[in-house]
Amino acid sequence: MSTAATDEPEVTPRRVAAFFVMVFGMFMAILDIQIVSASLPEIQAGLGASSDEISWVQTAYLIAEVIMIPLSGLLGRMMSTRYLFAVSAAGFTAASFLCATSTSINEMILWRALQGFLGGGMIPSVFAAAFTIFPPSKRAIVSPMIGLVATLAPTVGPTVGGYLSHAMSWHWLFLVNVPAGILVTLGVLALVDFDKPDWSLFDRFDWIGLGALACFLGGMEFVLEEGPGNDWFQDEMVAILFVVMVVGGVTTFWRAFTRKDPVVDFSAFTNTNFAVGSVFSFVMGIGLYGMTYLYPLYLSSIRGYDSLMIGETVFVSGMAMFFTAPLAGFLSSKIDLRVMLLAGFFGFGLSSWMLTQMTADWDFDELLVPQVLRGMSLMICMVPINNLALGTLPPAQMKGASGLYNLMRNLGGAVGLALINTLLTDRRALHGARLDEALNWANPEALRQLNLMSANLTAQGLDGDRGALAQMAGRVAGQAAVMSFIDVFLLITALFASLALLALAMKPPRKGAGGAAH
Repeated sequence: MSTAATDEPEVTPRRVAAFFVMVFGMFMAILDIQIVSASLPEIQAGLGASSDEISWVQTAYLIAEVIMIPLSGLLGRMMSTRYLFAVSAAGFTAASFLCATSTSINEMILWRALQGFLGGGMIPSVFAAAFTIFPPSKRAIVSPMIGLVATLAPTVGPTVGGYLSHAMSWHWLFLVNVPAGILVTLGVLALVDFDKPDWSLFDRFDWIGLGALACFLGGMEFVLEEGPGNDWFQDEMVAILFVVMVVGGVTTFWRAFTRKDPVVDFSAFTNTNFAVGSVFSFVMGIGLYGMTYLYPLYLSSIRGYDSLMIGETVFVSGMAMFFTAPLAGFLSSKIDLRVMLLAGFFGFGLSSWMLTQMTADWDFDELLVPQVLRGMSLMICMVPINNLALGTLPPAQMKGASGLYNLMRNLGGAVGLALINTLLTDRRALHGARLDEALNWANPEALRQLNLMSANLTAQGLDGDRGALAQMAGRVAGQAAVMSFIDVFLLITALFASLALLALAMKPPRKGAGGAAH
């Protein structure tokens, strides 16, 4: 028997059960990023918050989570997977209950930040466990599972949230986590035995590095979240936090490369597969979170859908992911992973390109095929990215690398949303100005449309001329908005099509690599 085979970790029923419990905990943590997105108006009304304040229900979670994700590698080595996950799950559950019982927006923001921070401790642990406790021969089953959770949870978040707030109340967006979180905490304490804690690391903990990391990532998330809506550096707070981000970033990297036990270990980036895989993870974040944001935005602002109708429409992508996961797992063990990656990126690009034909009348039927293709492509991408990026790393690097890998996906989402919001605003203004220029009194088609609308309104006993002009202005604004969406879809298409070729830069993992000690 080969050395690689004898060194493969033993897969016991207890470990499989422990992994399933952890996967469920990760699903809760990722789901809660988006679960409030469709229900913010209900939360705003319930807490008496302003429109500026309510966005912090989501922003606070994202900022706190993005700080914890890279920190989880060091905490996992210090506390062990068992205690880090149990503390994270228990704290996440308590924070969820406190969110549900909040009576003011300030309380809600505080508990959401705590919820995001503790939720961020669960996500990388699952990826690290998948590639250390299971041998490479089981990756065709394990990798699609974590890929499905990582992509399905944010996609179905608005659907689940819209249903819960409609059927019951917004409090249940958080209360639903309580029984599940208790079970996850108890399950992890009873079943997880993958590694041992190393409490000596606490004596050498880099508190300055932790503060710098919080300033760097927290500042970056704030700038990316708030910048597009506040004209970037014209807003004093955005400008201040940008300076904090730069100082924190310089300090973080300096501490990481000069200390023996840094808060964040960047050594995994010396592995070509991990470095390229992290770029892919970043791009996947742009596509995953960008599209999860764009579909509901189009349906609410152009079509006038409520949160439940939006949820029912975008659920199609989640179903496509669910049914494609077994196929992705089967293909990952049969064909070159780079070919899968190429096909997945190309399919995602094609689904975005189909949306460039969009009009203001597009509905469920027109969005069906692009959504199905997007869901299938996400799963076909996610499995090989996970395997190629993490499958060639030694177990000693796995916890830190898993945090960085997940961080790249979240940062991709943050950068993507900032870019999308800025583009939508700028391009809408540009298209609106161009359409206004074309609609002058010398344009025969414009005059014909105005006369038709005027006659129709006059027949109803209304002020025909004034009403026709108002209707025309509304049409122009709507068309400019649709054209700005098309521009964003075109950019996403170009991004995914061009990066598909980068798949060839990766090396397929060797049999037995990454899962066992050599």
